[in-house]
Amino acid sequence: MILSIWLLGLALKTLPVGTAYPIWTGIGSIGTVVLGIVLLGESASATRLACIGLIVLGIFGLKAVSPE
Repeated sequence: MILSIWLLGLALKTLPVGTAYPIWTGIGSIGTVVLGIVLLGESASATRLACIGLIVLGIFGLKAVSPE
């Protein structure tokens, strides 16, 4: 967890907070869902996977339009 916050701090040096924080939370959300599917046997339905894909697209979209 400390590593994660430290990496967010590094990202904030080059990205605006309005971009870095949603990316950070999106990655955390995806990681939680994937761990739930892999370790806890939660559903990996097409709808859930499509929603994960939308989060990934949002992350790439935010990065693509952020000023550098």
